[in-house]
Amino acid sequence: MKATGIVRRIDDLGRVVIPKEIRRTMRIREGDPLEIYTDREGEVIFKKYSLIGELTEFAAQYADTLHKTAGLCVAICDRDTVIACAGVPKKDFLEKRVSERSEEAMEARAFLSMERGHDFELISDSRAPYFVSTFAPIIAAGDVIGAVVSLKNGSEEPIETPKEVEQSLIRTAASFLGRQLEE
Repeated sequence: MKATGIVRRIDDLGRVVIPKEIRRTMRIREGDPLEIYTDREGEVIFKKYSLIGELTEFAAQYADTLHKTAGLCVAICDRDTVIACAGVPKKDFLEKRVSERSEEAMEARAFLSMERGHDFELISDSRAPYFVSTFAPIIAAGDVIGAVVSLKNGSEEPIETPKEVEQSLIRTAASFLGRQLEE
């Protein structure tokens, strides 16, 4: 754990203000759920809570199935990081932060397809030449909680426009995962 040197007092309602610099660095937005942990030494730890994180194993199986049956390179992410992928190097994608463009697409609740000229990188620090082909936000109980994304290898020429089947599979996966989290 890294010390920040910032000290805050608890107010009379038991609240603590998390400094803006930390919220920006950790991508904590107003309304984001935080999980609270304690340990025996008296430490209190706040961790961003990811609803879709509860489905990590299921999401990994779903991504693997899409890859094996449809030949798609797939990534499933929460609002901050990639939680599952198939058909791409796992070390280059798993637990990596999503790019600002990916965050913007989630915030916009936008279904994107490369045929509309929306190709971009899913994660900003990727060394792998993969670009978003189809992007569908996962919505549960009216909130965006992540996205299902098909990826294309940018080093292979030419990159094809996503077919309707690919678009439908990605939309269906996002809808299905969203409904699983509502139950």
